[in-house]
Amino acid sequence: MQDSSRPEYDPATAAALIEALRDPVAIIGKDTRLAAANAPMRAIVPGLRAGELLALSLRSPDILDALGRVLGGGPAETTTWRERAPVERVFEVAVGPLPIDDERDGRLAVLTLRDLTEARRLERMRVDFIANASHELRTPLASVLGFIETLQGAARDDPLARARFLSIMRDQARRMSRLIEDLLSLSRIEQNEHLRPSEPVNLTAVIGHVVDTLSPMARENNVSLDVATPGEVVVLGERDELVRVAENLIENAIKYGAREDGQPSTVNIKLSSDGRETCFSVRDHGPGISPEHLPRLTERFYRVDAGASRAKGGTGLGLAIVKHIVARHRGRLSIQSIPGDGATFKVTMPAGPATATGKYNIFQCLI
Repeated sequence: MQDSSRPEYDPATAAALIEALRDPVAIIGKDTRLAAANAPMRAIVPGLRAGELLALSLRSPDILDALGRVLGGGPAETTTWRERAPVERVFEVAVGPLPIDDERDGRLAVLTLRDLTEARRLERMRVDFIANASHELRTPLASVLGFIETLQGAARDDPLARARFLSIMRDQARRMSRLIEDLLSLSRIEQNEHLRPSEPVNLTAVIGHVVDTLSPMARENNVSLDVATPGEVVVLGERDELVRVAENLIENAIKYGAREDGQPSTVNIKLSSDGRETCFSVRDHGPGISPEHLPRLTERFYRVDAGASRAKGGTGLGLAIVKHIVARHRGRLSIQSIPGDGATFKVTMPAGPATATGKYNIFQCLI
């Protein structure tokens, strides 16, 4: 029998009320039949139909059992629902009694969902990041400590061993220093990612500066840098960050585009603008990247070949830094590669207000 102390249920009012809510909400009646659902709930569970059993569209025994207990007079409950199609998502599900009664069906329950997918993803990223960073630092640190103990003991009076060990310790210390610098840079970029830079930057000059800086490395690797840029391309940005983008992309192309047999190789660098968008691309002619690796290249510490990357001085953070800088500049990074035919890294950003679209200046940094 209906409790006279509780207000009556008005379906139209209840439907209008939950429709105004941003969170997914549904009202469930007798036998776990749907009384009402708002648009966010219908988007998550498209098969919902008023008056039908909830089990026909939402196949979750935990949710249905909780609803049964609440509709039977039990207290509010919370459970978890994992949806695996079309993409995996995780929801926190709250089921509680509605303090009104339906004149026909009696007790009602309200079902609300909270999407935990992004929070779980960020938590996994945080855990993985700490584990990876600890691993990357632990290895060179253990090496340095081991050589120090050796120098204090067996190699104390061996000048040749001392010189060799000190050289290795210096390399390991530099590796740790690069890693810490990249971690700090990534942290600073993420803190300011929501703030779009607004200073005009001559991207042509930035690329010219980076090419001049990296030319010695290119010569050492028998790589020539072919550069094609317009007279002047201006974007709204932060110069130091754009220098970092160009450095990381061009340096990677030199390292991984160099041929193992020592024969000459080329890295093509191109800058263009149509007045609306500015495109900066770097193409190497190295071994290329297998398709399964492409979606993960910008993840922190992800490497196609971890051993080769460390041997070349990589920290596994360069492309992650590039991705976040480009995102801060409201641009996008795309990567294309065919195994055996090199790789192309392309950055596209909004053009600045004073971009000149003159003829190309084509020059080559000869080895």
